[in-house]
Parts: sequence; C-alpha cells; structure tokens
Amino acid sequence: MPETNVSLSQRENYEPSQFSEFLWWLSTAEKELLMDSVVDRNRYKIVGMTVLTTWVFATLAWTYFFSTIIDNAFLYVALGVFMGFIILTIDRALIKGITKFNKSKFTPLLFRGLLALTIGVFMAQPAILYMFNKEIKLQTSLDNERKRIQKSDELTAVYKTRKTELAAQKTAVQNELNQKYMDVSRARDNYIAESDGSGGTGKIGIKDIARAKKKEYEKLDAEYQTLLAAYQPGLKAIEKEQQTIDENIKKDEQVFTGYFNDGFLTRIEALNNLIKNNTALQFRYYLLVIILMLIELMPVIAKTLLPSGSYDEKVRLREEMEKEIAYSNMRKEQELKEMYNAMAKTNDEETITAFFSITKEDKSEKMKAFSQRWRDEKQETFDGLWNKMKKEILSKQEN
Repeated sequence: MPETNVSLSQRENYEPSQFSEFLWWLSTAEKELLMDSVVDRNRYKIVGMTVLTTWVFATLAWTYFFSTIIDNAFLYVALGVFMGFIILTIDRALIKGITKFNKSKFTPLLFRGLLALTIGVFMAQPAILYMFNKEIKLQTSLDNERKRIQKSDELTAVYKTRKTELAAQKTAVQNELNQKYMDVSRARDNYIAESDGSGGTGKIGIKDIARAKKKEYEKLDAEYQTLLAAYQPGLKAIEKEQQTIDENIKKDEQVFTGYFNDGFLTRIEALNNLIKNNTALQFRYYLLVIILMLIELMPVIAKTLLPSGSYDEKVRLREEMEKEIAYSNMRKEQELKEMYNAMAKTNDEETITAFFSITKEDKSEKMKAFSQRWRDEKQETFDGLWNKMKKEILSKQEN
C-alpha cells in the first residue's frame, strides 16, 4: 500500500512497509536511524530501486551469458542468480562507502567508478548479444564458412609439397609411357601402310620389308607392355597415396567443422565483425553499450548525486557516540584491571609478610634439629650441614 505523510507530532507512529524496508536494506540504510528522517526515506528508496534494477539486470544478463555455454537450464539459472548476488554485494559495498563526508574525495570515487565501469561494460555484452541475436547468427554462419575455407587452404598447404612430388612422379612415368606408346603407334602405322601399299615401297602384301616392319612393331609393342607392367604398381601406389591425402584433407575439414559452435566467444567475435563491417550498426551499438553500462552505474550515480540529509548526520553522530562509548568502556575496563592488580599486590604482600613471620620460629627449631643431628653423628662435615640447611630452610628467589 502507498505510504502517507504524517504530521510531525505523529512521526513516532510511522511504520514502513516491508517493501520499503527491503529497499532501505538494498541502499544499505539503517532502519532505526532512517525512521525519523522523513525526506531521506524517499531518497534511500530511490537508491534502493536503482540497486534492485541493477540486481535484476545483472541476474538476467549473467543467466543469458551462462545459457550460451551451458545446456542445463537449472545450472545456468542458478549460476546467473549467484553472479547477480555477487553484483548486488559489490553495489551495496560501493554505495555504502559513499557519504557526504567522503563523496568529495576523488580517489575513492574514481576507484568505485572504474570498478562499476568494468562490470558495466562486461554486463552489456550479453544484453547486446541478445538484442542482435538474428544478425549475429547470420554473421556467425559467414565467419564459420570463412574459417572452413581458411582451414581448407591451410590443409592444402600442408600436403602441397607431397602432392607436387607425387604429381611430378606420375607425370614423368606417364610421359615415358606415352612416348613409348607413340613409338609403338608409329611402328604399327608403318607396318599397316607397307602391307596395304599406302606407304613405304607401295607394294601390297607381306614382303620382306613388311615383315621387318611388323617385327619392329611387335618388338616395340612388347617393350611397351613390359614397361607398362613394370610401371603399373608404381602408378597405382601414387594414385592411392593421392587419394589418401584427399581423404585426410576431407576428414580434417569435417573434424574442424564439428568444432563450430555458437558459444559466447564465437558470438562476441561475430558481433565485432558485424560492427566492423556495418557502419550503420556502429553508432547504435555504442549507444546501447553506454545505456546498459549506465544501468550498472545507476546506484553509484544516484548515491553521489542525491543531496545528503539528516540521516547522514545521524549516522556520523551515532558512529562517534559508539566510538566514545567503546573508548569509555575500554578505559573503565583498564581502570578496573589496574585496580584489581594493585589490590592483589597489596594482599599478596601482606600474605607473604605473615608467612615469613609465622614460619620464623619453625625455621629456628628446624635449624636446631639439624645442628643436634650433626653434633651427634660426628661424621658429617660442616659444609655438608650447610648444604642441607640451604636446601631445606633457605628461601629461593622468584624468577
């Protein structure tokens, strides 16, 4: 329910709602001190709302980030909530350190600003990826195709030397076989022309010259067949190795293609390429980054810009009072301990005095007894008597 303003005389009856107390907790305000600060109540509600907004945004951003690298919905939601809680803790620590007594100090404020800026820039990335999801998917496909072509060129370069050697060997063998086959073909044509009278001597029939040409043709053909049979295994081996190389290249390309994914880093790379190649998107991208980054900076900005009221003064006075009470309690404790030690010393001195006074006559009696035994025995030396006396009767100094 909305809260209503009450008169000054009834202010002690003000009861905040649970949501207001929750916002105060988010803004790190002390409920007991804030209850009577009418103006500061709303100020700290505003700060609490900025922290709440940043908390929700951080949780959603981190949840989406983990969803791009984890398939288990329960796990990435749990991790997103956990990281959102960490951001909440950091924000509460940042705004707790900003008061009217130290907000003008440049170094702490700069440190808090840099920390919030770093977190804000990182948190903006998942949100940008979500907003440009369709464009990034298209760019990812183009990037993967470019990577596939590049990988194919690299594999071709790896096997290029060996493929060149095999091609040269195959060409040399085929050239030799072709040359030999051309010789056989010419010998066959000469024999046929001599036999039908279309060439050579011009006489039809098998004559001596025709038989000689036939024999020459058959000889060359036999040499060609022998050479072909000798080179055939080598040609097959070359062709098999060429086929194996092509299969290895295709297999490596398939394995490399299997590594393609749409993970976070892949999508970030696609986003960078998309921005680099699309000038129309650049301005909107940087504008969105600034806006999303400001969402993370909101608690620090709100706590810094909002004026200070009576609450901060109460906090300062209450802290000084607690310090004074702590100092006073420590002084009292010290005085009591010193008093105890002094009285214990006095009491111990009296006890020791009484102890020596009471035992004085007993010591004399004991010394007489030692002396009587020493005189009766007549075997112990005087030095031996003195050592017993020191051990049994004389006092030992305290260490």
